[in-house]
Amino acid sequence: MPDTTCHMSISLDGFVAGPDQSRDDPLGRRGIELHRWHIGDERANDADDIAAGWLMRPRGAYVMGRNMFGPVRGDWDEDWRGWWGEEPPYHAPVFVLTNHAHDPIEMAGGTTFHFVTDGFDAAYAQARAVAGDAGVDIAGGASTVRQGLDAGVIDELTLDIAPVLLGSGERIFNGTKFDFEPVEVLHSPLATHIRYRRIG
Repeated sequence: MPDTTCHMSISLDGFVAGPDQSRDDPLGRRGIELHRWHIGDERANDADDIAAGWLMRPRGAYVMGRNMFGPVRGDWDEDWRGWWGEEPPYHAPVFVLTNHAHDPIEMAGGTTFHFVTDGFDAAYAQARAVAGDAGVDIAGGASTVRQGLDAGVIDELTLDIAPVLLGSGERIFNGTKFDFEPVEVLHSPLATHIRYRRIG
């Protein structure tokens, strides 16, 4: 069975997004600081390049939360198509958890956003059904990753621990079980990249 993966940047104090997420701050205030290791030309060394390769490896399907897809809350009252422009980086089906039904959105490059209203398990099952040998990635945000961890479906978890203290925001480890062991660690001044495998 192909692996289910998850790859998240996280602060030293355990936050994967800052507080007050909004259209202007999709990662919350100062949340962008967690991603300096792979954004633009700021990579510090080969460790960041290798971890960026882990992050961007093709997957057969993705699961994400509605907050990660965009800032629209409640009913879909505007034509929002995601943060990524007309060609998102996924190039595969993406299953978005939401409480409000929405028709699929086809984008350039092979990405189609499908909106799932009956919970994480249903979205994950749909992703598994279409992913084939390329596997599924739990793309975020924090709540969706927690659900993946609690469901025990994540085989490989990569954390990019940035030397940043956010003080508040969105946590993934908030009463969540953690049954992983480290299998690879890479270091740069911008992040410590730890790849974990599920035990058992």
